[in-house]
Parts: sequence; structure tokens; C-alpha cells
Amino acid sequence: MAHFTKATSLHDWLNQRLAVDTLRRVLAKEYWIPKDINFLWAMGMVLAITFGLLLVSGIFLLMYYQPNVHTAFDSVNYTIMKEVEFGWLWRHVHGVAASVVFLIIYIHMFTGIYYGSYKKGREMIWLSGMLLFVSFSAEAFSGYMLPWGQMSYWAGMVITNLFSLGDLHMNGLVEWIRGDYVPGQAFLNRFFMLHVLLMPLIIMALIGLHFGTLRIPHVNNQEGEEIDFDEEAAKYKAGNKKESKVIAFANDFMAKDMFVVSIFLIFFFYLVFYHYDFAMDPVNFDPADGLKTPAHIYPEWYFLWSYEILRPFSTNVGLMAFGFAQVIFLLLPFLDKSPNAKPAHKRGIFKVWFWVLLADMIVLTAMGKLPPEGAFSTIGFVAALVFIGLWVILPIITKMEKEV
Repeated sequence: MAHFTKATSLHDWLNQRLAVDTLRRVLAKEYWIPKDINFLWAMGMVLAITFGLLLVSGIFLLMYYQPNVHTAFDSVNYTIMKEVEFGWLWRHVHGVAASVVFLIIYIHMFTGIYYGSYKKGREMIWLSGMLLFVSFSAEAFSGYMLPWGQMSYWAGMVITNLFSLGDLHMNGLVEWIRGDYVPGQAFLNRFFMLHVLLMPLIIMALIGLHFGTLRIPHVNNQEGEEIDFDEEAAKYKAGNKKESKVIAFANDFMAKDMFVVSIFLIFFFYLVFYHYDFAMDPVNFDPADGLKTPAHIYPEWYFLWSYEILRPFSTNVGLMAFGFAQVIFLLLPFLDKSPNAKPAHKRGIFKVWFWVLLADMIVLTAMGKLPPEGAFSTIGFVAALVFIGLWVILPIITKMEKEV
């Protein structure tokens, strides 16, 4: 049995039972961060804060939301927005955070791609991060169903139809997911459970895993320099902080994180108070009506790029292209055959590949919001082909890359 002594303080009592000091040392005071990083490395903390805002605002909304097809729309648009004091504020916070969180995720994701933060022992960092992306996507989609407006209903109808797998006619699977032939009470119940319970638990577990994967290989740096963290940490602990190439996560790097977070919160609450409407589709302010199809059904902006990859092709080819788009980012560490864990600006043709991919996804997002007509249809089709082609050639161009 462990040896316990009479505690001299509450901290001492907890430390003997929970190893508080050891946890603080391992996870914070002696978790080392390279000095050669910029504000983009703070996006992880910004994401954590935004997720916290989603949790808190979601709890307040949950107090008044009614998961019933007859009352859900009114509970959101009348009870919360007009009858509950400051209900409008919590809805704005939740809606804006649900949209902005994907902007931060994409910045975080493309930062990782640009700086090669998925290579040489950092594969689990990338894989856990992509699992978080998938989980946030599921959380966002399930939440989009809850207001039970027109776009909620019809987006749910379209997305769940994808599980029929085209000519395989897996209609039984679609009905199992919905709990009925069309979205109804069973459908709303299931997505309510996913949104308020299952997906938040999965996200919190994956956040813990993601932070844990950073502990051993440490985060990358701007120049892709191989740092001996033990040697540099010894300099830091010896008081030679100026020459050390690393700083402690707490409280050195945390202070920089909080500065970026404070700038983000100014931007965030500006949107909440003045431009919240960008996160709320006007079509979704009409109650769900299964007999009245909207003129143009489309998902939220953060799903538009993958939706546009699905749309230009025939049913079966489109589903295969859509499935390709959903899994291909997860495979990035295994498709990049380069021996270099360097930033894109040091990797020749990979730099071109990166910027073309980023531009192509912006084009796909823009086209996904527009009706598939005329030139828009052609641009979307070409952008979808470019996206697929970029990933096909990635192993080839990276295998030819010389070691830097």
C-alpha cells in the first residue's frame, strides 16, 4: 500500500492521492514547445475554447428546447428567441460557434499540412485530429436537424439518402438510420441524442487523445528543425532560457495562446452581436414541411466542398467520389512518401500541390452554394476532378522529392 503522511494543506492531501504535481509537471510545466512557432500554433487552444462555448451555450439552450416535431421549431424560434431572457444571445453564441469552429479546424488542418506536422512519428497526431474533424462534422450535422426548419428536414432527407449507396438500393439502412421512411419523430429523437450526448462525449475523449499524442513527438516548428527536446529542456531548467530552443507549455506558451484567444474572442463576439445571420440559413426559419421542397438544397458552408464533389457526377460515381473525399485526408501520412518533415516552402513541387489544393477547396466551397447550372456546373465538375487528381499524384510527386 502507498505510504501516506499527515497532509499539511489541501494541495498536499490531493497530491498524495491524485499526483497533482506530477500531472502538472508532465502535462504542463515540462511539456516543451519549440520557440520557432507563430500564432497558427494557437489554433488548438482556440478550438478548445470554442468547443467550451458550444458546450455552455448548448446547456442553456437544452433547458428550453423541445425535441418534438410539433414543438421543436417554436421552442427555438419563439420560446428561446423571444420569451427567454437572453435566450437570443445563447442561440447566437451557439450558432456562430458551430460555424466558426470549422473555420478554425480548417486553418489548423492546413497549417498541419503546410508544416508537415503528420510526418516522422507524428502520424497519431494527424489521425486523432482527423477523427476529431469527423466527430465535429457529425455533431454539426446532428445539431442542424434540431431546429426542425425546412433546411433541417430536407438536408436530413438528402444526406441520409446517401446511405442507400446508389444502385445498391440499401433503403433498409436509410430507414434504420431515420427510424421511419421519412424524417419524423424517431429521426429527431436519434439526432437529438447524438447531438447532446454521444457526440460530445466522443469529442471530449478525442480531445484528450489528441493532446496525449502531442506529448511524445512534440509539436513541429516553422522550419521543420529536428530539436533535441531533452537537451534544450535541460538548458531551460538550468536557467539558460535565452539559448534554449524550447519553452514550457505552462505558463510561457499558454500566455501566447491566451493572447491569440483574446483576439479571437473579439472577432467572435463581433459576429455574435452584429453578423450572427451568416450562421443561420434563412430557409431554416420556415417550419419543416415534407410536402414543400426548397428550390435549392445545400448543406452549411463547411460541408460545401465535399457536397460539390458529389454533385457533378452520376449517382454511383458521385458516391464513390464523395466517399473518397471523406477518407483521403485521413490517409495523408501514408500518401506523402517524402523523407522530409519540412514546411511546404522547402519542398519544391509539394508547395505547388498545397496551394492548388487550398485554392481548389475554396472553389468547390463557392460552387457548392450555387445552383448546378451553366458555367457553375462546369467549374464545379473541373474542381472536383482536380481535387481527386491532386491526391492521386501526391505519392508520385513526394516519392521523387529529394531529401533536404
